[in-house]
Amino acid sequence: MSVTDSRHDVSAHGAQGDPHEASHAAQRSAGNGSWLTAVRFSLLMAVVLGLLYPLVVVGLGQLGFSHQANGSLLADAEGRVIGSSLVGQRFTSERYFQGRPSAVDYAAGAVGGSNLAPSNPALRERAEADAGQITARDGVEPGRIPVDLLTASGSGIDPAISPEAAAIQVDRVARARGLSPSA
Repeated sequence: MSVTDSRHDVSAHGAQGDPHEASHAAQRSAGNGSWLTAVRFSLLMAVVLGLLYPLVVVGLGQLGFSHQANGSLLADAEGRVIGSSLVGQRFTSERYFQGRPSAVDYAAGAVGGSNLAPSNPALRERAEADAGQITARDGVEPGRIPVDLLTASGSGIDPAISPEAAAIQVDRVARARGLSPSA
């Protein structure tokens, strides 16, 4: 028995005992401790990251940005929710600026693009039909129609249009509302 073995033997079992048995006992106790530590750490992280952190983030969002955190909702004069400033909608009246086409018919619960490539005939046909409607409605040549009035956004519900897309609709909206284009 070497000096190292005898020290191990003495530290594990006093002056007598099998050095192999002491080694196995040390491994068992270290394995149980590591396993329990891993379980405790996992439970702690589940509580901290799965419960406390989300509650803190939601609380801060409500305190500092409640309008945005609650969906940027728009209400009418009676206070009824009529939409969100983040979700486009179909306008049929001449009194309103027309937004981007929607690949999901403006359904906020079904966001997504059409995934049609520019080379796809279905996309071309739809864009040409939309261009024909815009030309008839706003009196704009097809080559002057901004691309955002012919293509859906990646989400399919984006309400934003470019200043160019708004500019080609100003005369129609002003006429329908009885206003001058500058107003």
